[in-house]
Amino acid sequence: MTNTALLVMDVQRDVVELADDGSGYLPRLRTAIEAARTAGIPVIYVVMGLRPDVPDATLPTAIVRNIVQAGLFTEGARGSEIHPEVAPLPGETVVTKRRASAFSGSDMDLVLRAHDVDHLILTGIATSGVVLHTACRANDMDLPLTILSDACLDLDPEVHRTLTEKLFPQWAEVTTAAAWAESIAK
Repeated sequence: MTNTALLVMDVQRDVVELADDGSGYLPRLRTAIEAARTAGIPVIYVVMGLRPDVPDATLPTAIVRNIVQAGLFTEGARGSEIHPEVAPLPGETVVTKRRASAFSGSDMDLVLRAHDVDHLILTGIATSGVVLHTACRANDMDLPLTILSDACLDLDPEVHRTLTEKLFPQWAEVTTAAAWAESIAK
């Protein structure tokens, strides 16, 4: 049996406010989180965090520059907090990353080894950001992946569809939050 962990990535207040399309994203994500907890699967939260004075972006790429200019992901800011509807329980791990992938500038490798994790379930905002970059890195590490397509969200629905229907199935099992929850409840 594999040791699985559910990653809940970049579901921070400001990001949810920008990306949530009113389709019920947070309740679907909550379904996956609750199913993981019930099944004893670790839920690991990943947040993007840039220091307030942005020393970790001295030569920022266009993407980081846009993030900084928009005031997103500043450590300690209310908008950078994990959205309260899916907040971690006491004792659940929160990993802070400095770039797009959950592995970039974080201790994710250490956290996964500590939990003896060898299979990741990916969720988060944005599909074309943290989900894609984390999937690429995990794929390079030969970690089996499951991606919960409806527990991922992107500002561009067409990009989301292309990734979840065309690219991700080449690397991972792609399913829905409800189907995954049902599969682990058995």
